[in-house]
Amino acid sequence: MNHPPITVWGRANSVNVMKVLWLLDELTIPYHRIDAGGAFGRTRDADYAAMNPNATVPTLVMPHGYTLWESHAILRYLCRTQPGGNAFYPEAPEARADAERWMDWTLASMNEPMRIIFWTYIRTPEAERDLAAAAQAQEATARLWRIADAALEEREHIAGAFGLADIALGGFLHRWYHLPIERPELPRLRRWYDRLRERTPYRTQVAVPLS
Repeated sequence: MNHPPITVWGRANSVNVMKVLWLLDELTIPYHRIDAGGAFGRTRDADYAAMNPNATVPTLVMPHGYTLWESHAILRYLCRTQPGGNAFYPEAPEARADAERWMDWTLASMNEPMRIIFWTYIRTPEAERDLAAAAQAQEATARLWRIADAALEEREHIAGAFGLADIALGGFLHRWYHLPIERPELPRLRRWYDRLRERTPYRTQVAVPLS
């Protein structure tokens, strides 16, 4: 009996949805994506709320009916349940903690200032932009990217080997380099971005025009 493929609910231009699609492509796992969130709506409909009461995207639905929300939880789950996933989420305690540190840092520190800059310049009409808030967020974000740049001094990827830490941060990294803002020169960060762009799943799912 054929089972339905993994389903991902969420619009393709959501940075959090991008993370999940990128990993699925890295794992060469077929999936079905359903537009939801933003202009597509659906996230406040009763059937969606039954899967994800937060009205956010992405939401993962497995063939056996299990549903999961929160992008980083989805990334961890897929690595633990799908063939080849362990290569992206190390078993060794220190290596795993390093990866999870950057994943948590993405949500706790990077997410909000990057959201402000992105929404200001990409999704807010020019006449309605709060440029003072954007400038403050830009300063905060530049400081954070300097932290990442320093961490890359002896590494090709943010947690050493390519894995979930790269996938967690990679969407914000692409946005950073394509937003219409001034950026400090961070050569190690730029080389990391160039390495990620060598990966077909990154180019397909993440390194796309901002919208």
